[in-house]
Amino acid sequence: MEGIVLLVLSVFVLLVVLSKLKSRLVAKPKHNLPPGPWTLPVIGSLHHLVAGTNIHRAMRRLAQKHGPLMTLRLGEVSALVVSSPQAAEEVMKTHDVTFSDRHVNATLSALSFDGKDVAFAPYGERWRQLRKICVLELLTAARVQSFRRIREDEAARFMENLAASAGAGAVNLSKMISSFINDTFARESVGSRCKYQDEYLDALGTALLQTSGLAVADLFPSSRLVQVLDTALRKVLACRDRMQRILEQIKQDTKEDMDRGGEAVAAETGREGFVGVLLRLQKERSTPIPLDDDTIVAVLFDMFAAGSETSSTTLNWCMTELVRTPDAMAKAQAEVRAAFKGKSTVGEDDLKGLSYLKLVIKEALRLHTPVPLLVPRKCRETCRVMGYDVPKGTVVFVNMWAICRDPKYWDDPEEFKPERFENSNLDYKGTNFEFLPFGAGRRICPGINLGVGNMELALASLLYHFDWKLPDGIDPKDVDVSEAAGLVASKKTSLILHPVTRIPPANV
Repeated sequence: MEGIVLLVLSVFVLLVVLSKLKSRLVAKPKHNLPPGPWTLPVIGSLHHLVAGTNIHRAMRRLAQKHGPLMTLRLGEVSALVVSSPQAAEEVMKTHDVTFSDRHVNATLSALSFDGKDVAFAPYGERWRQLRKICVLELLTAARVQSFRRIREDEAARFMENLAASAGAGAVNLSKMISSFINDTFARESVGSRCKYQDEYLDALGTALLQTSGLAVADLFPSSRLVQVLDTALRKVLACRDRMQRILEQIKQDTKEDMDRGGEAVAAETGREGFVGVLLRLQKERSTPIPLDDDTIVAVLFDMFAAGSETSSTTLNWCMTELVRTPDAMAKAQAEVRAAFKGKSTVGEDDLKGLSYLKLVIKEALRLHTPVPLLVPRKCRETCRVMGYDVPKGTVVFVNMWAICRDPKYWDDPEEFKPERFENSNLDYKGTNFEFLPFGAGRRICPGINLGVGNMELALASLLYHFDWKLPDGIDPKDVDVSEAAGLVASKKTSLILHPVTRIPPANV
């Protein structure tokens, strides 16, 4: 018996030794990876991303040395950083399917309801059907147009609040812009102002703050101990629980209103909000995939987060850069005041022909790309990009902030010059790879028209009704343009200005 056991053990040891020898003798394929900075054990390239510096800025600095296609190792995570239009085109057009998965780390998974939403869901049939529902039901041109009255009402209310504050001195315009966008989007989503709005936004803001750095749980995904101990991950999960409770309550309130006859009224008037649309589709069971309650909550999270954060951020940057550039401010104000011709109330019909206003928004999107590192993708299978190998599983960051400020493609890239878009075919719809503030390919943001629509009338109204003065002692070029850290590059400090009523809005 002992001889049999000894024989089995000997065979086992021999097999192990042969396996080790084979692994050494058989050469593993070597990938021709893009260049990158030198690495350290365990942490990889993390020491190159200087603490206190926004990650997209640090990545641009490294790319200027190592090239537009650069390899980084972030703890256990292998990453590719894309910093040129040519490389972006290969990733988001030539190999779009290969890079259509999202990289969902522990923090983003917690934030996005475990990838059940649209923005962070893995590429596949479920994602395709969810996106189709968003494009064909929630974000159609007709639906966006149906919210016109809401945008006009909220813009008028915004102007009245500003006029009432004009005599009291400086106002926190950033805060007022955020409130306006959030009120507008809440009405577009629910049909009325939302009583849970402040609580929800507090939870969302706290959660987004946790994405501002590189959480340890995201860098070492294989360590269960790290996942348990990471405080950022725990905070995001707590915030998600708060947001989920609020979204479920909003859904329940809307459902009760629909049961009382609100559904028929909304359908008749063509003012059905996002929540109502999703609940109607759930009731009809007409979608290719089931719209269960968890999916509706996840989709609503996407709509609230993307709809409010990026629009308010961009509108805030528009006003910031106009204040810093008096010539551009004068030109924009002259255009809107000539177009509106002394009206006390303005509507979206009055926006036709405001060409310079649209250039201002484009330039703000270029100089202050709302999501500097486009929501990260993941390589689904090994492929070649610009002659380099990109292994399966590699995380891909497209540094659109760096591309939009690259002097190879933009004259005076650090200057705010709306005129650069005059007589130009450059647009943000996903075909010009030097200018992709909303992304491109299959993963392009589906809500571009709604986001821009929520900004245009408000910006025109701010320029039409008011002149804007800086607090005493501040020169236009001294206005702070530093960015807060996080997924969305909002202005780090609030924009404080004195509104001077030029043309009083109605009801003032």
